[in-house]
Amino acid sequence: MPALVNYGGDDDFYSGGSFYTNSADLGRLCSISSQVDVYCPPSKRARISAQFIFGETDVEQNKQPSIHVLPDECLVEIFKRVHGGRERSSCACVSKHWLMLLTSIRKGEYESSKTVKENIESSSDDIEMFSSEEEYGYLTRRLEGKKATDMRLAAVAIGTSGHGGLGKLSIRGSTSSRGVANFGLFAVSRCCPSLKLLSLWNVPHVGDEGLSEIAKECHLLEKLDLFQCPLVSNKGLIAIAENCPNLNALSIESCPKIGNEGLQAIGKLCPKLQSVSIKDCPLVGDYGVSSLLSSASSILSKVKLQGLSITDFSLAVMGHYGKSVTNLMLGGLQNVSEKGFWVMGNALGLQRLISLTIASCLGVTDVSLEAIGKGCKNLKQMCLRRCYFVSGDGLVVFAKSAGSLECLQLEECNRVTQSGIIGVLSNCGLKSLTLVKCMGIKDISLGVPLSSPCNSLKFLSIRNCPGFGTVSLAMVGKLCPQLQHMDLSGLCGITDAGLLPLLQNCEAGLVKVNLSGCLNLTDEILVSLIRLHGATLKLLNLDGCRRITDASLVAVADNCVFLNDLDVSRCAITDVGVAALSHAEQLNLQVLSFSGCSGVSNKSLTFLEKLGKTLGTFGCLADGRPISIFAGIHDTGESVVHSHGSWRSIIKSWF
Repeated sequence: MPALVNYGGDDDFYSGGSFYTNSADLGRLCSISSQVDVYCPPSKRARISAQFIFGETDVEQNKQPSIHVLPDECLVEIFKRVHGGRERSSCACVSKHWLMLLTSIRKGEYESSKTVKENIESSSDDIEMFSSEEEYGYLTRRLEGKKATDMRLAAVAIGTSGHGGLGKLSIRGSTSSRGVANFGLFAVSRCCPSLKLLSLWNVPHVGDEGLSEIAKECHLLEKLDLFQCPLVSNKGLIAIAENCPNLNALSIESCPKIGNEGLQAIGKLCPKLQSVSIKDCPLVGDYGVSSLLSSASSILSKVKLQGLSITDFSLAVMGHYGKSVTNLMLGGLQNVSEKGFWVMGNALGLQRLISLTIASCLGVTDVSLEAIGKGCKNLKQMCLRRCYFVSGDGLVVFAKSAGSLECLQLEECNRVTQSGIIGVLSNCGLKSLTLVKCMGIKDISLGVPLSSPCNSLKFLSIRNCPGFGTVSLAMVGKLCPQLQHMDLSGLCGITDAGLLPLLQNCEAGLVKVNLSGCLNLTDEILVSLIRLHGATLKLLNLDGCRRITDASLVAVADNCVFLNDLDVSRCAITDVGVAALSHAEQLNLQVLSFSGCSGVSNKSLTFLEKLGKTLGTFGCLADGRPISIFAGIHDTGESVVHSHGSWRSIIKSWF
């Protein structure tokens, strides 16, 4: 153009010949814009705003001007000047190439971000709120299965960058060849430096490079959860330790390449670490665990160690340095002996321990359990699972030693007997007792008188303990007069006569009762239960009590004022029982379930419509819709179609 136009200021054109020898060359010049200056023979300056089509070849016609011909460096500079997350998302939708270019731009490199930072003091309230949102990042995204891909993750990173960025990101089940890899984490790290929580589950294509990039850019990271990440090693964990000083929660499970070096770096460089969970990592041993626990600035309060090859040494370090630990879970530690647990208790360092769970550890014996009880004076919750060498006598000694114990849970501890349970109830101020699948309990009558009652026990749960029968229930009833919550699910052997003494001795009034799977209970005991505790009862579960009939529902309708959750699934109730519930003036049910009740037919629809006026009044979904549970209405023949139609109309009226 400088050769054609005289920039001196006069109106004369260049008097020389044309620089182009044919019309195709001239067309190439004029195709730059639809608004062009055209050369005219007269010595007048004529500007005609028009579009001309010159006689170029077909190949030349297809060469339309496009932003795609610009090099990547120019496109990046253009993208940096795009304002707003919506506009950037629109650009990212054009092509994968543009999406990749946008993900290469760090959030602070956008001109709009710089402007907001420079003018924050003089900006409006809206801009100040936007800046605060960008700084802290509250958005949460979760990608699962086939939806977890690099392209989708990059799009999420671009789309959320203009709205404060991601605060929490969870990726689960990315096993396909197109699953999330390092590139996806690259995009997140550049676009969302505000990331605080990262959870990676079953991502076989993510390695140290992706995790290191997160560490390099996301310095605000507070929680990291790694599950089945086979390519992540100590290198990635060390990068997190060196760049994320705010890390306060770390969970690692089934990561075969993570070992002691990574944990040592975490213990040394992350002074704010409060929670750590390590499970099934074969390279983790005493060196890594002890480094975490013995850190001078350690404020660890929650520790979970499962399926590790650690020995007695780690438990000794735990007992000495775990001064801030309040919750401790130890599971599947096959190399830890009785000595390790004994030293952990006698080291007297776990003075703040409140909750302790030990599962599948052969080193837990009566001797070590006594040491733990003496050394953990503030222990309130104790759970033992599959600890086969703990007996009833050891349990009684432990209960006496742990003076603050409130909750005791035993699962599959088969050496614990009936006398051990009675001894525990008689010698400590338990508030909650749970027994699950304890096969050593036998229903025998003790020859000695019972001790003083345990007035503190409010919650009793005995599930799937076949030896717990009539005699045992009577003993528990005499020892625990203040029960309010009772769960006896799966006790097939108990009868009306066995349960009645327990019900009669509950002076405080039962609030929640679960009798599911108690096959031998009849209407007689249910009527007695409702007569004694109907004024306080709020939840009643009779699922599978096949001898319960409409008589029990009539008693419920007449006596239960506060009952809001009733489950009579797989019981022998009929339309008569449902009708009795619908006619109850004081009943205010929120949840009613009777799945598998073949005696309930279409005749109950009108009764259910009446119940629907109050059902779900207080139980609502997030959008305010009531929660109503009905299942198991049966009918035969062609009337089934009409039944479903009527049912839908009732549900529609409620919602």
